[in-house]
Amino acid sequence: MTQQHIKQLETELWDAADDLRANSKLTAAEYKDPLLGLVLLRFAQNRYEDAKIEVQNNLPINPRTGEKREANKEDYTAAGAIMLPEKAKYDYLANLPESEDIAQAINNAMKLIEAEYPDLEGILPKSYQEFDDKLLRDLVRVFNKDAVKNARGDVFGRIYEFFLMKFSMQGAGAQEGGEFFTPPSLVNLIVNFIQPNHGIVHDPACGSGGMFVQTAHFIKDHDNKSVNEAITVYGTELKSNNTRLAKMNLAIHGIEGKIIESNSFYSNPHNLTGKCDFVMANPPFNVDKIDAKNKFLADDERLPFGAPLTGKGTISNGNYLWMQYFHSYLNETGRAGFVMASSATDAGNAEKLIRQKLIETGDVECIVAISNNFFYTRSLPCHVWFFNKGKKAENKDKVLMIDARNTFRKVSTTINDFSDDQLEGLTAIMNTFRNNEKSLICHSEGGTTEESLKKNNWLKTHFPKGNYQDVEGLCKIATLDEIKEQDYSLTPGRYVGVKIDIDMDFDYKGRMAEIHTELAKLNSEANTLMQQIQNVKL
Repeated sequence: MTQQHIKQLETELWDAADDLRANSKLTAAEYKDPLLGLVLLRFAQNRYEDAKIEVQNNLPINPRTGEKREANKEDYTAAGAIMLPEKAKYDYLANLPESEDIAQAINNAMKLIEAEYPDLEGILPKSYQEFDDKLLRDLVRVFNKDAVKNARGDVFGRIYEFFLMKFSMQGAGAQEGGEFFTPPSLVNLIVNFIQPNHGIVHDPACGSGGMFVQTAHFIKDHDNKSVNEAITVYGTELKSNNTRLAKMNLAIHGIEGKIIESNSFYSNPHNLTGKCDFVMANPPFNVDKIDAKNKFLADDERLPFGAPLTGKGTISNGNYLWMQYFHSYLNETGRAGFVMASSATDAGNAEKLIRQKLIETGDVECIVAISNNFFYTRSLPCHVWFFNKGKKAENKDKVLMIDARNTFRKVSTTINDFSDDQLEGLTAIMNTFRNNEKSLICHSEGGTTEESLKKNNWLKTHFPKGNYQDVEGLCKIATLDEIKEQDYSLTPGRYVGVKIDIDMDFDYKGRMAEIHTELAKLNSEANTLMQQIQNVKL
C-alpha cells in the first residue's frame, strides 16, 4: 500500500467514524478510547493472520508422531503477534448476529486478551456498553471493509497515530486539553536532531508514546535493524488514561517497552539517572504547586543545581526541574531533545542561575524557536532545546541558535507545521554544526551538496552557496562569551537578529491612497447608519 493510499484510508476511516459520533450523544473524549480499542482489535487479527502462516511453517515436527505440535502463545509472541482466542477475533465480532449483545461481546474480547497477556491488563477499554447498539455495529463495520482487512505492515500504527492527532485537534483530552499528543512536526524535529538509533531511550512525560513511535520510524528508515533490536524504551506518565494510550500505541507498533504511571516530580521509577543514550519529551509547561518540601524532591540526585526556589522557599514553576531531569538522565555521550515554554529561555532569579550552570557544562547544543499554532489546542509559541553530552571539544563553548518562527507551512487558519523541505533543511543545519562541516547536505538523502540544494528549495533560498553561514533572522552559532553578554539568555532572536526585507517595487504611496479612500468610505457609511438609528422614533 502506497503512502497516498494509506493517507486516503486514514481519512476515509476517520470521516466515517467521526460522522457516526457526530450523530450520537458522545463527546470526542468519551469516544476516543473505545474507538482506538477497536483499531487495536482489528490490527491484532490482521497481525495474527499474517503470523499464523509463519508460525505453522516454523513449528517443529515430533520425531515420534511425525506431526507438528500445536502452536502456543509463545510462538505467536516470537512472530510479533497476539494469539487471539476465537471470541476475541474481529471477524467473530463483525459477524455476530443482531440478537447478540455486541457491547458485551467486545468487552469480553478485551478481557480475554488481557487474561492472556498480563502486560495489557487493565489497559484495554471495556466501556462499550455506553455505546448505542446500532452505533457500535456500524463502527465495527467501518473497520471491517476489505481495504482494512487486507492492510499490512505498519498501516494500523499510522491509523492509530492519525486518530490520536484528530482527537487531539478536537480537544478530546478533556481536562488535559490534548496533552496526550505532541504534533508530528515537533516530534520529527526532535528525532531528526538527536538521531535516536541505539541504546536506552527515555521519555519521562511520555503522553501517548509518540516519541517512541517516531523513533521506531527513524530506525526503520535509517538502519537495517528492528526497533526492539536497536533500542530499549522506558516511559513515565502521570495520567492513567494517557498511560493506557501509550501502552496500546506501543502494542500496535510492535514496540517492546516499559511504561509506568507515576509523577516524575516525586519519583524516578526507572532508575535511569546517567544511563540514557537519548531523552525526548514534551513535558507540561509552567507546572505550579509543586511540593518543595517533598522529601524525595529534596534529596533528588537528578537536581545537581538545586530546585528553582522562590524567595518564599516554594517552587512556582516546574520547567527547570524538567530540564535538570533530562540532563541528569543522559550518559556521558547522551543526547536530549525536548519542548519547553518560550519563557524558560529568559527566566530570571533561581531559574537563571540553573540555566547558567547548564550552559557552563557545555552540554547545551541547540535552541530552536518555534512559531505559534504548532499545537492543536493551544496557540502559544515554544522552544525546542537540545542537550548533547558528547559534543566535540571545539563545540563545547558554542550553542547553535535557530529562530524558526518564520519557518512554517500554514495547514489551516489555526494550525502550522513544517514542510518536508523545511524540516530537512533545519536538520541539515544541525548536522553541519554538530559535525563541524561546511557543506549543508541533507543526510537523510545522502549525495552531494549540489544534489541537496536541487532537491530542497528552502535550503537553496537561505544558503545559495551550499555552505553553512550565520543567516540574519534564521541562525547563528553563538559563543559562550556572547551568551554571557546576553546575561545567559538562550532566546535565539537575541543572537540571530531580525531580517527586514523591503520590496522596492511595491507602490506604498498608491496603497496608502487606497487605504485612505476605503477608510473615508467606511466613515461615511458609519455616519449614515448613525443618522438612521437616531431618526428612529421610540
